[in-house]
Amino acid sequence: MIRVLLADDEAMVRAGVGAILAADDGIEVVAEAADGHEAVEQVRLSRPDVALLDIRMPRLDGLAAAAETRRVRPETAVVMLTTFGEEEYIERALGEGASGFLLKSGDPRELIAGVRAVAEGAAYLSPKVARWAIAQLSGGQRLSRSADARQRIATLTGREREVLALVGAGLSNADIARTLHVVEGTVKAYVSTILNRLEVRNRVQAAIAAYEAGLVSAETS
Repeated sequence: MIRVLLADDEAMVRAGVGAILAADDGIEVVAEAADGHEAVEQVRLSRPDVALLDIRMPRLDGLAAAAETRRVRPETAVVMLTTFGEEEYIERALGEGASGFLLKSGDPRELIAGVRAVAEGAAYLSPKVARWAIAQLSGGQRLSRSADARQRIATLTGREREVLALVGAGLSNADIARTLHVVEGTVKAYVSTILNRLEVRNRVQAAIAAYEAGLVSAETS
């Protein structure tokens, strides 16, 4: 069972999102919060697998709550849920260690898919957000970023690069373990080492580095 914290300052939104999640027998909303401070406190108390955070909340916004959640309980995957698709929010959310970014205007099936993906150790961006991220990677700074990414990835072993390519392709730890015929604990150890060596905060940033270095294509990522 995937345990979820749902944080949004609008009660009707919490009710609607909660109803969508309740339709999946493998997901349980174990706590709710109406502001960022309450969300972080519920992370401490309820120890959810996934924290689903609205970006704009009183007292402490979702981006700050994401950073605090990653500090107090790194095991909890963070997914940002918002009506706002502006670039600044996407960049900040990923920078604060979010593993997923979903738009409230998206298909309800994206919500289920996103929660399941991050709970399994993968990353998930709504299609609109993913298109923006790929467009950013294709911008004018691509060559300099690619050179930097290749230099960083050169420090990885062959096996670590193989794991990174699979992370970039969007596979979860369990999927990678099956692909490489190893136990999931071994994959987790590889991913942790990769994040440390690349000096990135989460799988999304690692996947971007894999794309920039040419380990995966835009279509695959």
